[in-house]
Amino acid sequence: MSPNHLAARLPFFYGWVMMPVVLLTLVATMPGQTFGISVFYPYLRASLGLSASELSGAYMLGTLLASIPMTAVGGMMDRFGARRTLTVVVILFGITCIGMSRSSGLITIFLAFLFLRMFGQGAMGLLAGGTLAMWFHRRLGTVGGLNNLGLALSMGLGPALNLWLINQYGWRWTYVLLGLAVWALMLPLLALLFRNRPEEIGQERDGGPGPAAVAAEDTAPDRTFTLSQALRTRAYWIYAAIAASWSMMGTGVHFHAVPLFGSHGLPETAAATMFSFYAGGAAASRLVAGVLADRAPLNLLLCLSAGLLCSSLILLHEAPSTWLPQLTGGVMGMGTGVNIAVSEPLLVRYFGRRHLGKILGAGTTIMVGASSFGPFVLGLTFDLSGSYAPAVWSFAVLAGLITPLGLLGTPPSLRRADDVPA
Repeated sequence: MSPNHLAARLPFFYGWVMMPVVLLTLVATMPGQTFGISVFYPYLRASLGLSASELSGAYMLGTLLASIPMTAVGGMMDRFGARRTLTVVVILFGITCIGMSRSSGLITIFLAFLFLRMFGQGAMGLLAGGTLAMWFHRRLGTVGGLNNLGLALSMGLGPALNLWLINQYGWRWTYVLLGLAVWALMLPLLALLFRNRPEEIGQERDGGPGPAAVAAEDTAPDRTFTLSQALRTRAYWIYAAIAASWSMMGTGVHFHAVPLFGSHGLPETAAATMFSFYAGGAAASRLVAGVLADRAPLNLLLCLSAGLLCSSLILLHEAPSTWLPQLTGGVMGMGTGVNIAVSEPLLVRYFGRRHLGKILGAGTTIMVGASSFGPFVLGLTFDLSGSYAPAVWSFAVLAGLITPLGLLGTPPSLRRADDVPA
């Protein structure tokens, strides 16, 4: 009997199996996430002989180019399913981690950043989020909050683990070990447990009442937006503006965490402390905001997310040094949790599942592309002025200006999808 037939005979909803699988997928993205890469920053500069703007410039260009294929990755998810697409991505991501260990200068580190960001932060994150939306709808916010504990766990433990591995084996062997760990974790999960959507095994989203109810919901006009239609709505671009701001500013702070806290007289372990508090704040707020996302207007949560971003950037400059990592990490983590909590439910509830891969892919392209600029702006500011303060204050002002925009991120008009075939 095939695995799908076995799954169909299970007396429980298989989505509860997919939850930890998606959680572990998010954990496995750590070597390509900024919080995982940031602790390598001083070692890369020393080993490769690069300035702050050269290293952050390579990161910017690599991340920017990595964002371009995300819409295509989403299209592959729609066409071939997340399981096949993710298997290819995981294999390539592991190869990239091993290749990172061979970096020898500006060109090779740029290529390493390009593929780390493309496969890890971009494609794996996109496919994980899209998979969860295929299995849950009414409870997507709550379930997403629980599932985000994987990313929070990765944020909290990943930087400290990377520092320990670097001290034990050096930064090159650390990336080899990380690549092997990604394969060891993900390939068995994809082969044995991963399923694309509940319909494959005779089940329905949320373990729902039956095919008729779900079919009616999926063919409703407000559930069948194409990518081009979604791009013509106000809600999509407000969501994208706030998500891009988070991506740009948060990535900038994370990438420069070690020297940023060093400029306040703090040791490199302060960055690991910040990431731990960031993870705790993100996990707690993600759980609460996930429940709220199933009950409260999503546009209000967009506002809250941007407001917390602004507050964390002000704290980064104004908080006393003794509490700087804890306060900055905690508030920024809470804002991130709210931002993630609202993003996935907003896209699937505003625009539907039928073209979700492409819609998610376009959003990921915007966010990954935006994340490329934050590290470069901070690095260039430091090289030119000897301080991160001008860039941090500019980010805080921008976050404050976009905060009220969230109020306008209401569900799009039903007529936007009227011409989509049933």
